[in-house]
Amino acid sequence: MIGVIPLASPMTLLVLGINHNTATVAVRERVAFAPELMQEALQQACVRAGLAEVAILSTCNRTEVYAVPERQPESVEGGEAPAAALCRWLCDYHGLRAEDLGPVLYCHADEAGVRHLMRVASGLDSLVLGEPQILGQIKSAYAVAQEAATLGTHLHRTFEEVFAVAKQVRTETAIGENPVSVAFAAVTLAQQIFSDIQQASALMIGAGRTIELVVQHLRQAGVRHIVVANRTLTNARELSRKYGVREVLLSDIPEVLESTDIVVSSTASQLPILGKGAVERALRARKHKPIFMVDLAVPRDIEAEVADLEDVYLYTVDDLRSVIDEGLRNRQEAAREAELIIEQGVEAFRRKQRGLGIVATLRSFREKSEQLRDAEVDKALRSLEKGGDPRDVVRELARLLTNKLLHAPSVQMKKASADGREELIHLAEQLFELEASNEASTAGEPARLRQP
Repeated sequence: MIGVIPLASPMTLLVLGINHNTATVAVRERVAFAPELMQEALQQACVRAGLAEVAILSTCNRTEVYAVPERQPESVEGGEAPAAALCRWLCDYHGLRAEDLGPVLYCHADEAGVRHLMRVASGLDSLVLGEPQILGQIKSAYAVAQEAATLGTHLHRTFEEVFAVAKQVRTETAIGENPVSVAFAAVTLAQQIFSDIQQASALMIGAGRTIELVVQHLRQAGVRHIVVANRTLTNARELSRKYGVREVLLSDIPEVLESTDIVVSSTASQLPILGKGAVERALRARKHKPIFMVDLAVPRDIEAEVADLEDVYLYTVDDLRSVIDEGLRNRQEAAREAELIIEQGVEAFRRKQRGLGIVATLRSFREKSEQLRDAEVDKALRSLEKGGDPRDVVRELARLLTNKLLHAPSVQMKKASADGREELIHLAEQLFELEASNEASTAGEPARLRQP
């Protein structure tokens, strides 16, 4: 079981989770939450784990629970700590043993939790450094918690700060601009060649994992017309079901190629699938409108001679390697910049939280002062109704109100002085903008109000 983490207040952020760094896919898939059951899980977590607020992020690479406990952790004799209660619920919900899940769980509280959430939202804790999808997934988790009515003031304020910092990271650094995978690199290059990639049509040759990633990136870039060609239609139909692409056989490629702007190929074929002649015929039919091609296969799927054609931009996996290496270096530099932005965000969040801590005290102070004022004003009005001299009534009102407002602070400052608590005296001087001359201090006289 994870260790108990001390919390500073009943409204402290608690982050509990697993990710690709701590747990295998076999464990992660057992801790994943079904989207259709998420609202029910959120409401159950509040009841079973004693939470005031909760949101859950569940992706293929991580499951994290963001929670605000109803109470502070207690001693072992007094009750179960919030982190332990949340861990127990997580195990019970997924039918896992604590000894199986405990070793792969991480837990962050307070500012450490805010920092972790900011890093996750900015793509710094992702399998692919700087990947942009995670921010949208966190926003979705936030929205689901809102719908489930498990999101309160504290989590709402936390997520708003996290979203602002993540946006700043995306705006002020190049964390997501440089390709770091062959699939992403291929689509990034295509975006550089086509002024409006959304209007382009794409042909994918193969239906494996790499092609699926390319399809994902193309869809995210707004490409609507995608055809997947494969030796059999089984895998292609799976991509069609998931992403809405059109599936064809490899024998249909020459016909499809005539209306294709982007070609990405990744198969296990030992012989080229696309030859120079087929591409030449397609170019003639296209009236030499250029085609962008990326061959990710080894051995190559596209004949090397295709690169000699004027209207073809052909890249191999080796061509993309330099793009990926440079992109990774740029992202790592951007990540260092992002970490500084996140630390500034954590500090800003800390200051806001401290500011919120005094709100209740200030409200109480104002209410008490207004009660004293109203009571003295009522006395003054009664004196005027009885025919009292207005000038005398106003002077008496001011004198009594001043005395009552100063009574409690004066008593406490005298007590502090008698107890030798000089730090409270200095704090009072700062709080009320007072000046104490050396003579007055020596004589034990009260400090004087600083003149405006």
